[in-house]
Amino acid sequence: MSLKHGVYDLLVVGGGINGAGIAADAAGRGLSVILSEMNDLASATSSNSSKLIHGGLRYLEYYEFRLVREALAEREILLKNAPHIIWPLRFRLPHRPHLRPALMIKAGLFLYDHLAKRVTLAGSKSIKFGNESPLKEVMKRGFEYSDGWVDDARLVILNALAAQSKGAEIKTRCKCINAKRADGLWIVTLQDTFSGATETLQTRSIVNAAGPWVSSLFNEVMSTTPPKKIRLVKGSHIIVPRIHNEAEAYMLQNEDGRIVFVIPYEDKFSLIGTTDQEYYGDPAKVTIDQGEIDYLINITNQHFRTQISAADIVRTYSGVRPLLDDEAGSAQAVTRDYSFEVDAPENQAPLISIFGGKITTYRKLSEAAVDKLCEYFPTSGEKWTANAPLPGGNFSNQNSLQKEFTKQYGWLPTPLLRRFVRTYGTLTVDLLKNTTQLSDLGHQFAEGFYEAEILYLINNEWALTVEDIIWRRTKLGLHMSDKEVDVLTQYMENHFNQNIKAVS
Repeated sequence: MSLKHGVYDLLVVGGGINGAGIAADAAGRGLSVILSEMNDLASATSSNSSKLIHGGLRYLEYYEFRLVREALAEREILLKNAPHIIWPLRFRLPHRPHLRPALMIKAGLFLYDHLAKRVTLAGSKSIKFGNESPLKEVMKRGFEYSDGWVDDARLVILNALAAQSKGAEIKTRCKCINAKRADGLWIVTLQDTFSGATETLQTRSIVNAAGPWVSSLFNEVMSTTPPKKIRLVKGSHIIVPRIHNEAEAYMLQNEDGRIVFVIPYEDKFSLIGTTDQEYYGDPAKVTIDQGEIDYLINITNQHFRTQISAADIVRTYSGVRPLLDDEAGSAQAVTRDYSFEVDAPENQAPLISIFGGKITTYRKLSEAAVDKLCEYFPTSGEKWTANAPLPGGNFSNQNSLQKEFTKQYGWLPTPLLRRFVRTYGTLTVDLLKNTTQLSDLGHQFAEGFYEAEILYLINNEWALTVEDIIWRRTKLGLHMSDKEVDVLTQYMENHFNQNIKAVS
């Protein structure tokens, strides 16, 4: 573990979306920043979401008007700044009169259309479901509205890349194990989780963006009491072979007041979730339970002609959201709003702790937190992220970029080029550097998955394990056989072993 500075302006603890966003924002304002993540970037909540950039239509039921307005405004900013990993998605909401009256839904959609300015997205409308609908015949009417899809893990990676480009150090597999104040600074011990080696640094401030571990950082690392209570809410998802061929996603209402999304996913699949239930265990060990599987299958089968069973599930995942404990009665009613707590005794180094939040408002949260932080750094620069494309996002739309790349890389198969555009955007140029034919990409580990991409991810995006590559940097694990995964695992072990020998 090597460090650039003896004294940093800021240590960010946590490599999820909030931590990466704050690191990027602060580094762009001229602060010397180091980010410490005990596992891989986006390895917890931030890679286990419903993959949506949305205002949160259902939050209107809980009168979260400010949150929805802010999220809707952020939706437009993110669609503009990351067109490679975020794009518009239409949603269909079947009407079930005994659950929510049509008038109530129309009023909600009117607010959704007008609480913030829409630039790229179409407004809502009423629709009728005909014989061609994938829904059961009993469902005749519904509504349609717009939101956005996001590759959540890549959103984290791109923010980390943005932070690095502004001078920040990104340390993965690096755990903060002790932090104490002394002489106006924080004295911090970091530990390499692979080797166990430790190193001490000094920093003028800390941001606790540890997500589900935000409270344990106080208890275990700082030996103090958390200033706010959080409520851990588990959200689980299942992935099944695609149950309809329409481009639209569906938002399903359930008898218990919860909603479930059915989203077209990675071309061949449907992503179904989420569940929203209290969680009391270790966030690192969260998994879907049988009750959640049954719940998601049942609500899907209530709505769609194509019926699914547990045997159809190709993958499940669960995430724990650290939400502010607002004493709401049910898990789905807990606010998704964010808050941050500032602890800055006179003449002592400040600590800012992040509580709650949702992926759609990460940039606004980061900006607000860094605004507060900059009160302690009077020479820091101005806010900048609202109009700054994320790495690879400096283009107008995917179709135009794909056409441009087709001319430049005519030897690439169209499906592979399309995936590169939707994963790397203009960073594809870096991945394909010094290649002029398909054989230059090296060994093919699975269909459309070559050695050049693996090396790019290892060398540029902090990828160290197979899971990092096939589930977070990409979603290629959905398309790979066990044998192909085993071959890739062996390749990566050999690669890192050779590097270790070369260094020694």
